[in-house]
Amino acid sequence: MATLRYVKTLEQVKKAKEQNPEFLDSTVRSIRIEYETDPEIYAALLPKPLEAISKPEVCVTFSNVEMHITPEFTFEIGSAIFGVKATYDGQEGIYLITMPMTTEQAVVPGRETFGEPKKIADIEFQRDGDRVSAKVSRMGMTYLAAEGTLGKELGAREFEQYAYCYKTMPSCEKDKDFDADPLLVRLQWNQKHENAWVIDGGELHLTESPMDPVVDVPIRKILRFEYEEGQTESNGTVLRSIP
Repeated sequence: MATLRYVKTLEQVKKAKEQNPEFLDSTVRSIRIEYETDPEIYAALLPKPLEAISKPEVCVTFSNVEMHITPEFTFEIGSAIFGVKATYDGQEGIYLITMPMTTEQAVVPGRETFGEPKKIADIEFQRDGDRVSAKVSRMGMTYLAAEGTLGKELGAREFEQYAYCYKTMPSCEKDKDFDADPLLVRLQWNQKHENAWVIDGGELHLTESPMDPVVDVPIRKILRFEYEEGQTESNGTVLRSIP
């Protein structure tokens, strides 16, 4: 009988889980931005049981990610994050509103494993000497972009970063919202940067898009504008169910 590739052994299933891109080491180049928005807009964006922090802060990150699938094979994607800072049980993190990605291979594992709000998009990320830029487009519309020039060098750094998302299973039945209660998930990103720089003259652009309305969260004050290069590892924990 010919090989039937739909049929897997238990060992093959275990190996596939270990190769989930969400759990692999990655080499990352990123533009990291934080800004203040209007307090009433910030408050409206936070779902229970997440709580607000002292300032209405928004986090935006554009990245070029090299996922090291095997020693011989590296998978490259573009990614971005748009979210607001929040806290739960004393741990501050980013409530993830949208996470555009360039490939299905990046979207599916993140959504199914962690409930990350990922979606397919076109993402351009460039570094030309000291000049860096990035932009995100969907449905033919560029709605998120940034640019600037590398300035003061910040050096190497290591830190843990946290984020929150809701893992849900929308119901196939007309009279039900979900097949089960959504789960609140906390992500942990272990960041190890070989170097980082302040970006001088950095500009963040939020543009109208009916499918990706980031422009509804206006920029009132830029708090942070940086470029970084290094590695990241991710994992997650289910904190509780949400009625």
